[in-house]
Amino acid sequence: MDADRDPSPWHWGEREVHRRLGISEEIEAIGGHNIRPFMPDQHRLFFAQLPFMLVGSVDRTGRPWASLLSGWPGFVQSPDPRVLHVAALPAPGDPLVEALVPGGRVGMLGIELPTRRRNRVNGRIVAVDDKGFILAVEQSFGNCPQYIRTRHYAGLRPGCERIEPFEGLPAAARDLIGKAETAFVASSTPLQDGLAGSADVSHRGGKPGFIGITDDGELVIPDYRGNRYFNTLGNLLINPRAGLLFIDFAAGDLLQITGLAKIIWDGPEVAAFVGAQRLWWLTPTAGQWLRDAFPLRVEGGEASPVIAGTSTWAEVQISMRDPAVKHLPIDVL
Repeated sequence: MDADRDPSPWHWGEREVHRRLGISEEIEAIGGHNIRPFMPDQHRLFFAQLPFMLVGSVDRTGRPWASLLSGWPGFVQSPDPRVLHVAALPAPGDPLVEALVPGGRVGMLGIELPTRRRNRVNGRIVAVDDKGFILAVEQSFGNCPQYIRTRHYAGLRPGCERIEPFEGLPAAARDLIGKAETAFVASSTPLQDGLAGSADVSHRGGKPGFIGITDDGELVIPDYRGNRYFNTLGNLLINPRAGLLFIDFAAGDLLQITGLAKIIWDGPEVAAFVGAQRLWWLTPTAGQWLRDAFPLRVEGGEASPVIAGTSTWAEVQISMRDPAVKHLPIDVL
């Protein structure tokens, strides 16, 4: 199947980030080898053993959302390296419902919290019924385990999903974000004929409080060193919108937020955020709680060792008040 690989899987937004950072030639060769139009067998087996998967999608108005689908291990199956069968559907009211139509594009992330393993698959919906959907694979690739906190599964939750939309950023949402060590971000290229040109979902992690909330209610997300594909930032260059999903592992609730994004390439905030190579900010425009929607009870676990060299938003605010910190004009694109 190697002969079928696209030698360049990057769209122009990703290429522009690579050019800006001076890695174009190196990453072009890596991408052509690592990003496949089919799933290797180890990914197919990995997805089939998971109790949940993250999904990035776009609603009818072009807003990206991150969602979660779950089922008994085996609810995701791959009868063919280019096909994924998902025997699960989102709750009514989850924006993912709008994307699950033939021709719609979604990004999916399988993550195994006890082991920190994660793999991605993006593609096009080819069929939907009352039990789930079929995805034709367009991109398949692995991700490194950096920044993932392990969590051990300790049983099932009864599950009783209900959706509670909200405006602004209520106190309970601020509290969860302020303590979060894990988040998932959805991004996309713009709509084409009413459907997403592409969609993606990825993991973000750090110390508790690594995502900041400004006085104006903007969310500040550090961009740490990773695989240098820059799928999210490349999408944001083309379509400055993003969605975030936070899991309340204690209560079993999911917090979905969507909004307008801007990339901060340089400046005092970046300089003060230890470990961040740049930041991006999200101005929330809509959000909702999915109550009791996370299917598992979890316990214990360990923080990723690499986050020891990173900041929290509270530490950044303290550093920003230090006159020794060099303040530069913020470069926003």
